[in-house]
Amino acid sequence: MAKVAFEVDDVRIPVIDLDDFPAQLDKLIRACVEWGCFRILNHKIPATLLSDMKLVVRSLFDLPKEIKRRNGDAIDGSGYRAPSEDNPLYEAFGLYDIASSEAVDAFCTQLGTPPQKREIIKCYSNAIYELAMDIGRKVAEGSGVRCDPIKGWACQFRINRYNFTQETVGSSGVCMHTDSGFLTILQEDECIGGLEVMDKSGAFVAVDPLPGSLLVNLGDIATAWSNGRFHNVKHRVQCKEAAIRISIAMFVLGPKDEAVEAPQEFVDPQHPRLYAPFTYLHYRKLRLSTGLRAGEALQLVHQIASTTS
Repeated sequence: MAKVAFEVDDVRIPVIDLDDFPAQLDKLIRACVEWGCFRILNHKIPATLLSDMKLVVRSLFDLPKEIKRRNGDAIDGSGYRAPSEDNPLYEAFGLYDIASSEAVDAFCTQLGTPPQKREIIKCYSNAIYELAMDIGRKVAEGSGVRCDPIKGWACQFRINRYNFTQETVGSSGVCMHTDSGFLTILQEDECIGGLEVMDKSGAFVAVDPLPGSLLVNLGDIATAWSNGRFHNVKHRVQCKEAAIRISIAMFVLGPKDEAVEAPQEFVDPQHPRLYAPFTYLHYRKLRLSTGLRAGEALQLVHQIASTTS
């Protein structure tokens, strides 16, 4: 993939050039602390693979409803989501554990995906997973943490379609929320905007498409892992025009079995440990059971830490 260069002075979201490391380590960590999101350029995923994956995704949403519903949950809330009362314009597929070739094959088999499309899904899964691991290593290095923090963690696709019409312009595509996991890499719709992130003042900032880039959001697990240092960005999708909007989100969720716990590098007398150790699946169930999906569930874990300290 050729090196990409953009004029980004008018873009408020931080932009990180992956070809400029370690020079951009400080900028990366500032983006994690101040915004909880950033764009990445020169990520090395071929443009042809990105566009091919979008075509495959569009074909999946054209499947009959009875086939779509075969995409069942591997963990709570990880499978197909039909339009609902809360999010009537939105539907999505889920693929849990994208680093597992067996899980990717099972997803493709559920939906009757032909060999050529199956191969594209596998290639995309491998490429986006390796990119996520690289970002995780850079975040650790910039934080002074001597480990590979997210190696072996569970990862999931959430493949989204927003069915926007003229009558729904100005309404919500997906309500405000934070992501539950560590980080999300989003391939946005290259033509249709609508994503908005909340800055620390509480104002929503439009995230317009920037061709050739990918967007990274930090979630609740990143806040807990960093002992409250990293910002779990609130975001939503608004209907801006009558069109079908497609996006592909890859989530690094959390450890499969071990507890989430801030490394010692984030803890000192001035920064005491904020969160009791907890597993990702426990936290996911907590968010689902309480309906607290905009970061508030972290306060419950914080309260546990306070009462046990």
